[in-house]
Formats: sequence, structure tokens, C-alpha cells
Amino acid sequence: VQLQASGGGLVQAGGSLRLSCAASGRTFTSASMGWFRQAPGKEREFVAGMRSSGTTTRYADSVKGRFAISRDNAKNTVYLQMNSLKPEDTAVYYCAATSRGLIWSQLHSRGAYDYWGQGTLVTVSS
Repeated sequence: VQLQASGGGLVQAGGSLRLSCAASGRTFTSASMGWFRQAPGKEREFVAGMRSSGTTTRYADSVKGRFAISRDNAKNTVYLQMNSLKPEDTAVYYCAATSRGLIWSQLHSRGAYDYWGQGTLVTVSS
């Protein structure tokens, strides 16, 4: 699976962005997908994850209620809708995938994902 993230940019606090992650490969429909982010000087952290079914999602507490992960299997694409953005959301955002069927408790773990995109930069100004 190859992943290509896009949609990052500069936005003012309170604004919205939608990130996209296009996946290649025949296993996308059975892949668990995740979004992570890494701010300067910090470790990469979990943002959101979704099981292959699309019915089970998990979010970091810091983004719960503001961000939403979704997928379009017909387009082999996973999205991250980000609303009410804050300066502390500034980071490089990475999408990740695994063909293994993750359970809810695994969705937040970096080690659970086998494939990573190149990252897209989101900058939120105050």
C-alpha cells in the first residue's frame, strides 16, 4: 500500500481544513487507517483511527468533537475533517494504514500500522 497525503495549509484559528490520503493497492477496503501528527520538537502522536468497516473510530482526546475521520472505499481515500482549529494543532499530519484488522484498542498505536504517507503540513495561526 502506498499513501499520498494532501490538503494541508495555513489557516487561522477557528478555521477548517480537510486532509485527504489516497491509497494505492487492492487491500484498501480491508485496511485499518489512521492519522497521526508531529509538531516541531515533539513525538509523533495519534489523532484519529478507523477500522476497515468504517463503523469504528477512535480519536485523541485533544481533537474529539472537532475532527472527524472518514473513508471512501470507491476512491481508496481516507479523510480527516478538521474544524475549530487551534494553534496547537499545528503539525505535520501523516496518514497510516495496515492490512491487519485492528481492534479499537489498537487504533491509537503507531506500531500497529505498516504503511505511512509522506505527511502534509498544517499551520494554524492565532
